[in-house]
Amino acid sequence: MQLAPQHRIYVCFFLFAVSMGALLARLPDLQQALGVDRSQLGLTLIGAAVGALTALTFASPIIERLGARTTAFITVLGTSALIATVPWMASAPLVFCILILEGLLAGSLEINLNVEIDRIEAQLGRGVMNRAHGFWSLGFFLTALVASGIRQAGVPMYIHLGLTFTFVLIVGTWVISGMRNAPARVTHHEETKAPLIALPTMSLLPLCGIGVAAFLIEGAGIDWSAIYMRDVFASEPFIGGLGLTSFTFFMAAARLLVDPQVDRFGARAVATVLLVLAAAGVIAVWAAPHPFVALLGFGLMGAGCSAVYPLSVSAAAQRTDRPSHVNVAAVAQMSFVVFFLAPPLLGFIADHAGMRIAYLICLPLIIYALLSIKSLPSRRRADQPTDASAGSAA
Repeated sequence: MQLAPQHRIYVCFFLFAVSMGALLARLPDLQQALGVDRSQLGLTLIGAAVGALTALTFASPIIERLGARTTAFITVLGTSALIATVPWMASAPLVFCILILEGLLAGSLEINLNVEIDRIEAQLGRGVMNRAHGFWSLGFFLTALVASGIRQAGVPMYIHLGLTFTFVLIVGTWVISGMRNAPARVTHHEETKAPLIALPTMSLLPLCGIGVAAFLIEGAGIDWSAIYMRDVFASEPFIGGLGLTSFTFFMAAARLLVDPQVDRFGARAVATVLLVLAAAGVIAVWAAPHPFVALLGFGLMGAGCSAVYPLSVSAAAQRTDRPSHVNVAAVAQMSFVVFFLAPPLLGFIADHAGMRIAYLICLPLIIYALLSIKSLPSRRRADQPTDASAGSAA
């Protein structure tokens, strides 16, 4: 069966999410196996942030040398293999070290797949970036749904993650083996060399704030929803896992469907609606008197944060004060690190103030993002072609 180049990238995003989602769905079991509290679990998970930041800062030249296909083999299959070893680690420090390695590969994967899908977009003459990230969310949703039933059935974590790696190995080997490196975009001007650490300018901070808000909500929903349902409502594993399922389902659906709304109403209007939904979801989770109210809150959070980060990255790429890849890197690095720092931050707050209060930490950043919404474009810029015109030009 022939797969289009963008479809192979979709599958890579999907497989990466399946691997990470399987681990995150088993965090309550990992916490019990390691014998740690929520703060210690959060500090253990920060190993992924250390590795990801290192890769985001230094891995670009290596990825460029290896090419998209080889890098995809190493990162997609490697992250899944490392995650499968986590249940066999006897202590939190060992898990921390494994997650550093996983973070190195995850950060490299993030660079590789996003650069490759951008180059494919240039070949196609139309946008497919949001859809690619939609498959990442779809992978999280499906693995969360499956994991709820697996946990309810009492399947050990090592078997669950081992079977997940087997699936990723088989599908990933088939899909990636047919991948071909897309040519780099043709540029008509000489760009300056990007710094190793792309620091944001003052004018870029509003976009960084919007991206950080989205990733904090995403981290809160993905990392802690299962533990929230267990600790607040003493839910059975299946019901507890539905928090992650609800979050990822609505996030995936919104990402796959939001592009026409952005074209019609503009990024600013769409992001405003999404951030308001996210705020409503956070408040529902905080005040939920019943598990199903919390599940609704997680769904609103998932939909609310879905396209906010891609919109902020797109706006950064359109800026003309610096090369686009520098501005995009600055937003991506800050946002991606916050995604990984959310677990220890929320775990610390949960241990000292309770799980409900931990979710309220998202509200100030949502408010800041709403106040910064004017940094997003209100409508498609006149010099940007529509999909149809771009396709004709191509």
